[in-house]
Amino acid sequence: MPVDLSALRAPRPHRADAARNYDRLLAAARVVFTEYGADAPLDEIARRVGVGIATLYRNFPTRESLLENVYLTEVEAVCRAAQSLDGQEPWKAITEWLHRFVDYVATKRAVATSLDHDSPVYRSCIQALFEAGGPLLERAQTAGLMRTDVDIDDVMRFVMAYATVNFAGAEQRDRMLQIAFDGLRRSSQFPA
Repeated sequence: MPVDLSALRAPRPHRADAARNYDRLLAAARVVFTEYGADAPLDEIARRVGVGIATLYRNFPTRESLLENVYLTEVEAVCRAAQSLDGQEPWKAITEWLHRFVDYVATKRAVATSLDHDSPVYRSCIQALFEAGGPLLERAQTAGLMRTDVDIDDVMRFVMAYATVNFAGAEQRDRMLQIAFDGLRRSSQFPA
């Protein structure tokens, strides 16, 4: 059963206007944290939404709360992407999901590195990602398309490391990722 991350997020208001502000604050925070990093000015987030800083703090009492909720939202999207690929051919499913995961890690690097890695939010998110990607990996392995001496931990660590590299552009990034995918194919084995 997939990890339920909903209990970890800040409570979403019930009033329609307050719920809209909550959603808009999260969306703006994703953009601002990507642009400025985890130390981005919170008043910039409120300004982009057109609300006062008090509204931001009413929804997310601390910077950490806002960062965690941005992270949770993004992890949930990556996990949903894994589920949406369930009917795809196994190799296509795992590689498409890994592309999505690489994009996520690369753009959310500042948010992820600012979180307490011992916190329940961070640990639950990592567990959810493992549980989302694991079945895709297993399907590709069962189909004989992916090497069996690799597990989801290996793949996740690779992707997290890969996403920290500063590439010259999208073309170089995609080329390096394709080389990595070739190394995951069944015909490739680690040296004895």
